[in-house]
Formats: sequence, structure tokens, C-alpha cells
Amino acid sequence: MPNPVLHSLHVHPVKALRGQAPHEAVVEPWGLAGDRRWALIDESGRVVTQREHPHLALAAAELLPGGAIRVSAPGLDPLTVTVPDPSGGTTTAKWAGDKIETVAAGRAADDWFSTYVGVGVRLVHLDDPAVRRPIHDPPFGRPGETVSMADGYPLLLTTVSSLDALNSLIAQGDHAAEGPLPMNRFRPNVVVAGTRPWAEDDWTRIAVGEVVFRVAKVCGRCVVTTTDQTTAERGKEPLRTLARHRRVGGKLAFGQNLVPQSPGVIRLGDPVTILD
Repeated sequence: MPNPVLHSLHVHPVKALRGQAPHEAVVEPWGLAGDRRWALIDESGRVVTQREHPHLALAAAELLPGGAIRVSAPGLDPLTVTVPDPSGGTTTAKWAGDKIETVAAGRAADDWFSTYVGVGVRLVHLDDPAVRRPIHDPPFGRPGETVSMADGYPLLLTTVSSLDALNSLIAQGDHAAEGPLPMNRFRPNVVVAGTRPWAEDDWTRIAVGEVVFRVAKVCGRCVVTTTDQTTAERGKEPLRTLARHRRVGGKLAFGQNLVPQSPGVIRLGDPVTILD
């Protein structure tokens, strides 16, 4: 088997929207630079995702210099949104049990997204993850660790071989016609090639190039994985097959959550070294 390498990178500037696949990315303490620094909230402040609105999969966000974004969606003209000034106050976003102080993007962005989603939503920006959102997930999170607007941890890692193994299991099941599934169903940040299937279950610390990551915990999967990211249609897979073959700690598991232990830049083709 070849040595493990970084196969692909994925940055999602707006949580729940389609993102980008750069050739390299800066690793910050709370995740890849620009990843999930923006999110949509409803009128109560709760974060809005593909769980409730699967057609968000068809909207896209492009990261621009300085952290601004350019968003696009079917039926709407693209919109450029600049990073809002936090001096005007904050807006509380509720997500994953946390109350996170964010900065409102403004009326133009709110109107654009409300038109697309079909209900009233607001776009908000996480201006400073270092002070706004510590990881609250004992015993897996550690003091001083922070995260963006991701579900719970700075990065999500998946492997090509584990997806191949999962697709083989799907092909043997009741909903074989839904497979094979692409990796974008799982919305990872880093994808590794050159490992045996499910090898990542045993990792506790890895290095991608010269950047070291702690493997915090397995990633439990939700209904978003059943959403076709090109059509927004939903099916039964992969949750049906994960429920039969990949129950880990009560979760339907695919992928591992990572916490950076050192800064740096990671690039496609970087060697992935299993440290522990």
C-alpha cells in the first residue's frame, strides 16, 4: 500500500453552502483559514443548515481576499458580502448547545438569503473564534481549544479507502441504486488517500506535512449526508448502511474530528504521518 497523502482540501466559507477545493490551505487554531466563518440564523437566532433546508446545497460561497465572500444561487444574481465591522455590536447565534456572539452582515445579505431560502434568515460572521467559541465537548475538547461555526471541531478528516468500503457495503444493501456516493456528501475539510479502510479509527495524532493534529473523536453523521449535493434530493443512504455497519459509541460514524496542534500550511500531496 502506498504511503498516506493529502488527497484533497475543502473550505466552506458559509456553513451549509457549497465551498471550494483549494490546492493549499492555512491551518489556524480553529480550522482551515476561511472555513465556516459565516452562517445563517433564523429569527430566533438558531443556525440554519441543510438539515432543515436541503436546497442550501445548491448555493455556493467563494472566499475573497480579506475574508469577504461572493455568494451565488440558482435564480439570483451573485452578491459580494464584505466582512462586517464588529464595533456596531453582536448578534447571538445558537448552535450545537452554544450561544455564539457573531456580527450581522447587513440587510442586503439578509434579503438575498431570505429570498433564496424562502423564510426570513440573517447572515452572520464569526469575527474572532479565539474568544467567541471554545470547544465545549468534555472529555474530548481541551482547555484553550476553539472552533469556528463548524458543528463542533476545527476540521473533519475522511479517507478515500473508507468511502470505497462504505460504497461496497451500500452496493450490497436495499438501496444499492443510491450508490456509489461521492465524498461531498460528508463535507470534509481534509481527505486522505493511501490508507486501509477505517484505519483512521485508530489514530490519535497525525501530521499533514509539518502540521500536527490531534484526532479528537469520531464524527457522528446526520441527515445532511443523505442529501445529493448537486440536486438537493434526499435518499436513505449512507445512514441506512452506517446504521448496520458503523455504529461507534451510539453514533453512525464516518470520519474523524481534528484539532490543530501547530500552525502552518498544508498542500495537496503532502505526506500524512501517523504519530500515535
